Amino acid sequence: MVSHGSSPSLLEALSSDFLACKICLEQLQAPKTLPCLHTYCQDCLGQLADGSRIRCPECRETVPVPPEGVAAFKTNFFVNGLLDLVKARACGDLRAGKPACALCPLVGGTSAGGPATARCLDCADDLCQACADGHRCTRQTHTHRVVDLVGYRAGWYDEEARERQAAQCPQHPGEALRFLCQPCSQLLCRECRLDPHLDHPCLPLAEAVRARRPGLEELLAGVDSNLVELEAARRVEKEALARLREQAARVGTQVEEAAEGVLRALLAQKQEVLGQLRAHVEAAEEAARERLAELEGREQVARAAAAFARRVLSLGREAEILSLEGAIAQRLRQLQGSPWAPGPAPCLLPQLELHPGLLDKNCHLLQLSFEEQQPQKDGGKDGAGTQGGEESQSRREHAPKTERQGGVQPQARDGAQTPKEEKAQTTREDGVQTLEEDRAQIPHEDGGPQPHRGGRPNKKKKFKGRLKSISREPSPALGPNLDGSGLLPRPIFSCSFPTRMPGDKRSPRITGLCPFGPREILVADEQNRALKCFSLNGDYKGTVPVPEGCSPCSVAALQSAVAFSAGARLYLISPDGEVQWRRALSLSQASHAVAALPSGDRVAVSVAGHVEVYNMEGSLATRFIPGGKASRGLRALVFLTTSPQGHFVGSDWQQNSVVICDGLGQVIGEYKGPGLHGCQPGSVSVDKKGYIFLTLREVNKVVILDPKGSLLGDFLTAYHGLEKPRVTTMVDGRYLVVSLSNGTIHVFRVRSPDS
Repeated sequence: MVSHGSSPSLLEALSSDFLACKICLEQLQAPKTLPCLHTYCQDCLGQLADGSRIRCPECRETVPVPPEGVAAFKTNFFVNGLLDLVKARACGDLRAGKPACALCPLVGGTSAGGPATARCLDCADDLCQACADGHRCTRQTHTHRVVDLVGYRAGWYDEEARERQAAQCPQHPGEALRFLCQPCSQLLCRECRLDPHLDHPCLPLAEAVRARRPGLEELLAGVDSNLVELEAARRVEKEALARLREQAARVGTQVEEAAEGVLRALLAQKQEVLGQLRAHVEAAEEAARERLAELEGREQVARAAAAFARRVLSLGREAEILSLEGAIAQRLRQLQGSPWAPGPAPCLLPQLELHPGLLDKNCHLLQLSFEEQQPQKDGGKDGAGTQGGEESQSRREHAPKTERQGGVQPQARDGAQTPKEEKAQTTREDGVQTLEEDRAQIPHEDGGPQPHRGGRPNKKKKFKGRLKSISREPSPALGPNLDGSGLLPRPIFSCSFPTRMPGDKRSPRITGLCPFGPREILVADEQNRALKCFSLNGDYKGTVPVPEGCSPCSVAALQSAVAFSAGARLYLISPDGEVQWRRALSLSQASHAVAALPSGDRVAVSVAGHVEVYNMEGSLATRFIPGGKASRGLRALVFLTTSPQGHFVGSDWQQNSVVICDGLGQVIGEYKGPGLHGCQPGSVSVDKKGYIFLTLREVNKVVILDPKGSLLGDFLTAYHGLEKPRVTTMVDGRYLVVSLSNGTIHVFRVRSPDS
């Protein structure tokens, strides 16, 4: 007796995106398997092929294309069988629950058969009750398996149907594959065996499977042992990465505190020096004003005496001149005897004396030292690990005081300083070079190990400059005036928390995020069929109930409702889970991106190359094709809160670009440059300034674009803890929430350049 239930693996394959092509996002057509075991449509592979080689979009492995073309790749008969099963179910669904018997028209001559109640798994035909009874009684079909149609459509007989329906030969329609040619390792039907494999030794499929299964199981066991080792190595790497992040957070805090201290001291010295300068200038100006007043008085007296003498000499008569001659001569001699132009008072001109370190381009106040981390063995926490910790502590205790304090190590020329320079360096800490010049300088390439100066050998490697982002490929050059100048938003880590709850039966698979209430987020966990609510601090707030059997994919919060896509349907539910309406979407797309408009009273969804907008009542408000190209496939969608015209941003997997459109669907900006690193663009989010944050899952990055779609640089990298980022959302316009493939969520505060 067949159990009413198929294996979990088959149900998972039928309900997940296993049967969807990762290139066109539609159901697989003529599935072909690459040597890396990833399956795609034959036509999609033909478009992806680059001459004689093709690069797998998932694992990035490059494989040669057979001389006969992509059609010569292995046909995935396993997927073909599952597709046949899915198509059979779909055909039953399309008949609106009233399938007709397939034999009645052949027997009775009528065009329409009676209502079907059973199905033959061998013939793959729907039968009425009378034809089903007769089907069991004929000589040719008495061994066929006839089952209840309701149970078949419910999936109770999926495995048995797959076993009874043999794979069909692609060269000879209607012929089942029955043999395996041993020299050619090719599946054959009876027609194929006649020519050109007539002289080749062939085995029936069952016998060939029995002969080859042990070898495959042995290889699988070897891979399983490798997976155990990889799991252990991955665990060790995660522990090392956690220690690195913890230490990096501590050092980052120390760097911030040291830089702020240096800046405060420098600003205090600036005020002091400017005060001295103002006092000196004011005193000098007062003395100069006094001297100018004295000189002006003497000048007026001399001019008046000279004018009187000239008038007497030019206009006076002889008697008048001689009578005044003595007084005039005495006054003029008196004026000649007084100092006419006294020497200028000493004027002290101010000069600024800079510390030599400020003029040295190679001087870096903030210096990082990197210590090689020894892997810890099991049971070595109290042994070698403790000893290594004591050595590290001993090195820290014997290190200079400035090096112990967060790695701040002032450097002097020629290794010597006068007491005056030492005092100035201690007080001022020479923060100008680090805060102003280092931001615009490219890290030096000679940052290798430095020779130690006496004493024990130093195992630390010292590098000058800043840490570079860890990524597979460097990002393209930044825009003008943006390369490290502090004009870009930068992330500040806030918190991290898991999303797996005690009631979850599987590991979370986060496929959607959206803001939900004040400082809260709504998480779409497709694997556990749940909408979970968390605060930005990681506090679990409960769930929003979803209809039974729904696996939420993309989610958006409206004014008083929640919209989400699941399969080929769009749902609008209340916060308590009551379904307000549902709409059918295109069956040709594996997932549908959902986004709320800034007004909060409409929801947009991407459907087969276009965008549909629905109002709160479920009516279609508008429908448009982005850029007028039906070939676009928007995987992610977000509306700009800074644009009252309803501008939106989308990740276009078909064109491999990020597209910015206005409210009518006209493209106003698009980026498809090298900043994508050859990856397909992922989730997009927008902050309150209009900056666009784009997820690149394959290279563990979130890059930032300006509101016009120009690449500005990296925002988050593996250095910030990104490991296969999946979905992002922006909360309150200043908190970027990032979900990882393992179900963990990181929260970063976006610090704008003008804050």
